[in-house]
Amino acid sequence: MNEYLEKIIENELPVIQYDLFSKLDFVEHGFTTRLGGVSEGIFSTMNLSFTRGDNPEHVMRNYEIIAEHTGFDKNLFVASHQTHTTNTRIVTREDAGKGIVREKDYEDIDGLITSEKGMMLFTYYADCVPLFFADPVKKVVAVSHSGWKGTAHRMGKVTVDRMCEEFGCDRKDIVCAIGPSICQSCYEVSEDLVEEFSKSYSQEEIEMIFEPREHQKYHLDLWKANEIVLRSAGILPVHIENRKICTCCNREILFSHRATQGKRGNLAAYIGIK
Repeated sequence: MNEYLEKIIENELPVIQYDLFSKLDFVEHGFTTRLGGVSEGIFSTMNLSFTRGDNPEHVMRNYEIIAEHTGFDKNLFVASHQTHTTNTRIVTREDAGKGIVREKDYEDIDGLITSEKGMMLFTYYADCVPLFFADPVKKVVAVSHSGWKGTAHRMGKVTVDRMCEEFGCDRKDIVCAIGPSICQSCYEVSEDLVEEFSKSYSQEEIEMIFEPREHQKYHLDLWKANEIVLRSAGILPVHIENRKICTCCNREILFSHRATQGKRGNLAAYIGIK
């Protein structure tokens, strides 16, 4: 098991956090594990998806546990609607509760950004890459879902660009974290992904993130790819943190789509302004 996970699994609500964000007194953030909730069976225990067949009452109770843990109001939680796009949404008070306590009126949103105090943004995972963002100067936070499609289309840069365009953020101020997701050793892909990434990555970058294997297979390093994307977006290397926790390697603690052939719940990355 990952050394960091060993330290937190005894907590009442084991949540993965990042030092760059914990140092910011205006930010609440975390990445949930499978532990600390009330869901049962394949959803055991902290499933945060209403759409995978879990008991909705259990899912809602899991959100209430997070609300109690963070001190945020669940009525101000806001959920993404992930379809592997690079679309982002600026979250306002009008979005309070959408996807959690009331219906969403938007679709195809893989990234959420806000400057509103008290709002908590949620995106969902079971191998894909969560990206956390915070600007301590402009007091803006964001969280984006970056699977292979999002990473191929540079979701991290799209999010940073939107923060700068909408809120006047300076790229040199923004801190980022690459959250728990599938590691290169666990992520075998076919040659068509190399071709897809080649549309927006240089040959040098392709060689850095794809490791050739037999029978035209490759192992893809989504962590390195997202680091490349964030640095190309103007994020300083010292402002990028990655605990390198693999969802597939730690399947007893984290949901992994690949490890369970889809029989699982969803983890969540959340971030909000206190």
